[in-house]
Amino acid sequence: MNALRATLIIFCMLCAADALADTPNGATLAQQGNGHGVAPCMACHGADGSGQAAAAFPRLAGLSQAYLRKQLDDFANGSRVNATMQPVASELSDVERDALSEYYSKLPLPAATPSPAPNGEVAQLGQRLATRGRWSNALPACEQCHGPDGVGVGDHFPPLSGQSAVYLSNQLHAWQQGSRHNDPLRLMQSVSGKLSDDDVAAISAWYASQPSVPSKEQQP
Repeated sequence: MNALRATLIIFCMLCAADALADTPNGATLAQQGNGHGVAPCMACHGADGSGQAAAAFPRLAGLSQAYLRKQLDDFANGSRVNATMQPVASELSDVERDALSEYYSKLPLPAATPSPAPNGEVAQLGQRLATRGRWSNALPACEQCHGPDGVGVGDHFPPLSGQSAVYLSNQLHAWQQGSRHNDPLRLMQSVSGKLSDDDVAAISAWYASQPSVPSKEQQP
């Protein structure tokens, strides 16, 4: 019996070791890719997950794990269209998507300086739409879903603060054009359809000037 028990223990330990060996590492995927056609995430999103503002690659560090996982799934299934991310997400396995989502959700917020605040009428328009909306055409305030100053709420309404104006503008236009349609209850498709180009530019500039905040996973 002792010999049998020892054999079973060894067998279980070997199985556990194999399982651990097969579990992808989020940091490795982000820094080296997966060796099966997926390039390192850091090539576009930066070594610290801060993104590249000028190229419209968003910050991933500190976003909700569930939100990040959903976006990878949506890129893969086509409900969020992007020529760069669709082939990447499609070549990631379920466990790799989990590993990357967990990794980026736990990265500390980059020590980045927010974009300069917009001036004059642009600033006033952006802040007004973000905090009060425009009820004359049934447009709610952005913060009603995304929280005060765009800090994000839950797993479906991500932070807007600290993302680049180019990225935010691109996403609003994507909602308008229908190339992105992975929102709960089609809320963003409805909201974006009520925004003019000037509205989009003002909102994007205003939120880009707000400081980033950590996701719920990083909050004490």
